[in-house]
Amino acid sequence: AVPAGPKLFAYAMKVVLQSVQLLWVLLRMEVQAHVLIVPSSRYEHFFGPLATHHLCVTNAMKDDLQRNWGIKARTLYDRPASIFRETPLQLQHQLFVRLARTHPQFQGSEEDEESSAFTVREPTGGAVSLRTKRPALLLSSTSWTGPPCSSVLSVSTEYEGFIGGGAPLPDVVCVITGKGPQKEHYRKLMGALRLQHVKICTPWLEAEDYPLLLGSADLGVCLHKSSSGLDLPMKVVDMFGCCLPVCAIRFRCLEELVKHEENGLIFTDSAELAEQLKSLLSEFPRPDGRLAAFRRNLQTTRGQRWDENWDQNVLPLITNQG
Repeated sequence: AVPAGPKLFAYAMKVVLQSVQLLWVLLRMEVQAHVLIVPSSRYEHFFGPLATHHLCVTNAMKDDLQRNWGIKARTLYDRPASIFRETPLQLQHQLFVRLARTHPQFQGSEEDEESSAFTVREPTGGAVSLRTKRPALLLSSTSWTGPPCSSVLSVSTEYEGFIGGGAPLPDVVCVITGKGPQKEHYRKLMGALRLQHVKICTPWLEAEDYPLLLGSADLGVCLHKSSSGLDLPMKVVDMFGCCLPVCAIRFRCLEELVKHEENGLIFTDSAELAEQLKSLLSEFPRPDGRLAAFRRNLQTTRGQRWDENWDQNVLPLITNQG
């Protein structure tokens, strides 16, 4: 066993070093009227109530702060940046064609390098249109840990079974972004499934391509759970900024963001998610289906962007106007 003494000394030295570094930075800065602090340790229980104003990201967190800390906070929901919006059809086509060069899941006809599995460009005039019998484009993001990836494998297999059993469902291209230590392991497992109607793609996207792909997708899938049950998945916030409906796994306070049967669906396990996909995509791509209705609701209720949200809710606090 490692003696407690040296570990305690190392911890104390780390605190002293970080304090000196912080002091050096503050001394070199111009005088600031306000300092925004994000808590990260138990000492926040002592210093937290001493702050002038308090912000939190959900009403559930607001109630928790009031109940356990005696802190009255203002809820400031996360909002998407302005780059997250619906992608025009021309840009969708350009993105799909570019991805098709390295990912066969996006490829259209072999004879036309300027076509994709989802879009086609007219030879005369250059107008772009969506293919009538195109696959549904699903998008998810994961850190490539066990439970979420196992859910992807299970849902893909079940969906394939629905089609094999005669269900009139479209093919699916499932794009999974993100990185993590088990990515290659699960990529091999996904490849070994040899599915005919579900194609799984794990591209590395440039920063500017990720919002374009979100704005081009038909459905987002969120497998993220909040460990505290007090915050919301930013990935869904960005999807909603693109008016992209979602299926999201249930956890405490998720209903503050995802409204079941209004802007998406909430599921509890992979079996329920598979049934939701079957139900939603049985109407794809009809404009009178639930998936299209969810998108219209998001278009109608599209809220503020991050900078507008900050100016309306935080700026008055620090300018003594609220």
